[in-house]
Amino acid sequence: MANRCDIPTAHFRHRLPLQIRFNDIDMLGHLNNSVYLTFMDLAKTRYFQAVLGDKLNFGRFGVVIVNINCDFCVPTFYDDDIECETAVVAIGEKSLTLEQRIVMPSTGEVKCRCRTVMSGFDAKTMASAPITDEWRQALEEYEGKKF
Repeated sequence: MANRCDIPTAHFRHRLPLQIRFNDIDMLGHLNNSVYLTFMDLAKTRYFQAVLGDKLNFGRFGVVIVNINCDFCVPTFYDDDIECETAVVAIGEKSLTLEQRIVMPSTGEVKCRCRTVMSGFDAKTMASAPITDEWRQALEEYEGKKF
């Protein structure tokens, strides 16, 4: 049976190795579906740290999730060696879109894939805000393309 998530999506420069904990496993012996989203949240944070470095200041400007879609492809088990790949694939005026995958780096098998739309957010006004030029430039440099 083919893995429906093996369809190539984005080029991923950012990879984060993940550690599966005993309490991440459900009664069926595989990774609970809610844990995938936790792993992807961690990878988003590490991605933005890698891209923006000391320019990252969520107290001033950041992003919030407005939509998330996840495909669970094949089960992940306790002994699986996995990592999360992350890439920004689109930037609009006030939003950006990320693609992420949980994969086994040794085989390339895609366990789960996710597409997330995030809105620019001004923490002082508590309202959506345009993606700053600073963020746009850093993301374009990191991803090696114009959006």
